[in-house]
Amino acid sequence: MTTKPMATTPIIITILALLISLLKSSSSTTTTLSPDDNRDLRVAMEEMQKANYFTFVMLLRMSPSDSKFLANVTFLMPNDRMLSKTVIPENEVHTFLQRHSIPSQLIFEHLLYIPTGSILPSNLPEYAMNVANGGMRRSFVLNNVRIISPNICTTGSIRCHGIDGVLSAVSNVTLHTCSNNGGFVAPLSSPVDSLPPLPPPAVPILNPLVDDFMVPAPQPAGSSPGFSQFSWDEKVFKVIITTILVPLVIGVSI
Repeated sequence: MTTKPMATTPIIITILALLISLLKSSSSTTTTLSPDDNRDLRVAMEEMQKANYFTFVMLLRMSPSDSKFLANVTFLMPNDRMLSKTVIPENEVHTFLQRHSIPSQLIFEHLLYIPTGSILPSNLPEYAMNVANGGMRRSFVLNNVRIISPNICTTGSIRCHGIDGVLSAVSNVTLHTCSNNGGFVAPLSSPVDSLPPLPPPAVPILNPLVDDFMVPAPQPAGSSPGFSQFSWDEKVFKVIITTILVPLVIGVSI
């Protein structure tokens, strides 16, 4: 009795076809963005164009797709005149935009809360910006540039501000003091050092009396011991009057 061989070849071909179709579908879903994904970026670019930042918009269109630029980001934009003086190779456009963006949406009023000496990370790894905050519209400086046109992008989740120059490619900030993992402001000094000094007590009552009682004032050379003893006894007498007799008299009068 002879047995017919199983048709294994069609089964293998069918499995391979299924695997290929699955790989194609997964790759298409990871590389294709829906129109809503870049809606905020499109709205922000329209606001940039209305403010005459056409060159920066052109750089955004030239850059490869980056999810960090689609939402929850703040762009720092040199104007067209500044960018016309800057040579940016095509393969460095993405790096340029990373250096000129902060991984959080910050309107100018939020930036004004950041004290001088703090640092802000950028979307470019190992690059941070030192903050010099003068507290006014044209006195907020990041590294070597100053914000001159705040709050140009305000509609979606993307914020953008005009700056008066191009951020230098080399940052002079100590990089270990900042983090790109959600810590957008890292003060260089400790929080206690940044707090204002405590005001002195309004009415010092007890401390001056105790100081006078414990440490008598030094006497000038040539003074007699009797004078020093008289000064000491007089201070003791004042303390007794202040701490014992005065409350006693007040209690009797009440």
